[in-house]
Amino acid sequence: MLRYLALGHRDRRIAEEPHISESTVEFHVANILNKLRVGSRGEAAALFRAAA
Repeated sequence: MLRYLALGHRDRRIAEEPHISESTVEFHVANILNKLRVGSRGEAAALFRAAA
């Protein structure tokens, strides 16, 4: 899911491929942000790109 964030996809787009609800995506995105200790999707994307 972090890959989708790094590509700039929004929750609706992320939910399409694995056929999950947008609220499930929101839940997972919030968990990712907390685990990475970042405050935004952009910061998470920057960390992802730096690690790649």
